[in-house]
Amino acid sequence: MRYSLVFYGRGHKNIVATHRTTLEFTKETWLTTRGNCILLVECSLAAADLPENVKAAIRSAYTQVKFTIRLGELVDEVVGFGDPNLSLSDSRSMVIRKSTYTSPRTVAIRANKSAIDIDRELVKRLSQGERAKVELLII
Repeated sequence: MRYSLVFYGRGHKNIVATHRTTLEFTKETWLTTRGNCILLVECSLAAADLPENVKAAIRSAYTQVKFTIRLGELVDEVVGFGDPNLSLSDSRSMVIRKSTYTSPRTVAIRANKSAIDIDRELVKRLSQGERAKVELLII
């Protein structure tokens, strides 16, 4: 089944997006430069907030989980996969991983991109505090 949902987040002056294996969206309002996997703060959703039908779909190893990040005319996409071991229970953030590691924050594994792979112009604008829209599509 296909599911789609939209959430929003804001950039922050400390966004550097240089992590090589993960990408994170967080509800937290602050960020240090050590959080180099974080792309958006003040997000309107975390893993625990996902609807139950979306969580059930993500818990399939065959499910593709696609994130489309939009900031004005800039668009970037990250595609990963679901897994039966995903608890999707973290109330503060969502993490997309290139690896197969799972934690309560993990929403997709075996992703094609991490923070460092995100369009650098998009990262630059997020570091200026701009707001972005993210569409999560379950395929």
